[in-house]
Amino acid sequence: MLDFVSAEGSRWHGLLFANQALPPRLTWCFDFRFEDVPDDDDFSPLSLAVEWMPAPTDSWRRMGGLHLTSAAFTDPAEATVHHYIHHRFEAVDLRLGEQDGPSLRAAVSLSGDVDRLGADPVHADATLTFAGLLVALPGITAPDDALARLAEFTDTTGLVLDPSGATAALRFVPSA
Repeated sequence: MLDFVSAEGSRWHGLLFANQALPPRLTWCFDFRFEDVPDDDDFSPLSLAVEWMPAPTDSWRRMGGLHLTSAAFTDPAEATVHHYIHHRFEAVDLRLGEQDGPSLRAAVSLSGDVDRLGADPVHADATLTFAGLLVALPGITAPDDALARLAEFTDTTGLVLDPSGATAALRFVPSA
């Protein structure tokens, strides 16, 4: 039996994404971290992720109080528990509580253990730290263009390019 004990490092971020099959859309990702789980030889990392979740908000500063759900894997969100491999879950019930700037209290319940992790339902409750907004759009490589496209979906006031971001997407974070 897995022991889901909250650990430091839980985060959340936005993702403005598009590809040939999907028009641009802004979704949200919530990453819950847990204490490593002891096994026979060592310790195994344990985490829970809710990805691609749409939210009816016009700013990352106004996430508190939202109740977000997904009834089936990829419809609209993807929920997984990572324990050696990713284990998919069908349903997500995510309640976003009090928000204080970049800190957001979140409680999630996952059910419908698709890959037989052996834990169903799974619950987590943690304070997540905002990790920015990522822009991954075809043909958008200049920060000013990315920020302008992001502004079509959400408030970008006070966001600046994260110069340390070396990913396939441009990351914007709150200015210091």
